[in-house]
Amino acid sequence: MEKLGKRFLGKVAIVTASTQGIGFSIAERLGLEGASVVISSRKQKNVDEAVQKLTDRGIEVFGVVCHVSNAQQRKNLIDKTIQKYGKLDVIVSNAAVNPTVDAILEIKEPVLDKLWDINVKAAILLLQDAASYLQKGSSVVIISSIAGYTPPAAMGMYGVTKTALLGLTKALAAEMAPNTRVNCVAPGFVPTHFAEFITGNANVMVLVFRGENLRLRHYSIGSEQHKTWPRLLPIWHQKMLRM
Repeated sequence: MEKLGKRFLGKVAIVTASTQGIGFSIAERLGLEGASVVISSRKQKNVDEAVQKLTDRGIEVFGVVCHVSNAQQRKNLIDKTIQKYGKLDVIVSNAAVNPTVDAILEIKEPVLDKLWDINVKAAILLLQDAASYLQKGSSVVIISSIAGYTPPAAMGMYGVTKTALLGLTKALAAEMAPNTRVNCVAPGFVPTHFAEFITGNANVMVLVFRGENLRLRHYSIGSEQHKTWPRLLPIWHQKMLRM
């Protein structure tokens, strides 16, 4: 069993979208290394369940309902953190959506707006709200994606928003220095709840993992082509996990 240090002892960390998946694991690790962690999600039920799981591991945790695209809820997240702990040392901007597998030139404007609002704009606005509270020696971590480097066919616009976060990180690193470090993490494919729209849909698996320029309607559910895909999915899945 890995023996963890206490690098974050006495630190206060906010992790957005942190009741499941990557965000939850980040919050958990920060907490196990000594941080007081503030987790958030759009749903109270998810917040309560995650708080209980982290508390059971001996972590000092505080949960707040927050949809990052909601200005009042973002402000409330920061305000409640300061009221509870009196300071802020770490922000992990993890919230993201991917509501479409449409080609970029076919995405409807409301969907395009949602991608930009949550994946990019909300990260900036959250940091605007939090900047005045960040301590000297504080840290901001922005979660991008491997899709930001080479956007796959079925996740093209999602990949573009993640590319934007790479640029945002560089710009903020210069702007927030020397008191705050700004770094970016770009995970590869992780089979979380967020990724179920990929792992649960063979058509999308083909588009994402093989980069085929296919239309989703080419192979209907129940067709002979579709029936062969379950045997191939574990192969593609393992290939991505090794990347």
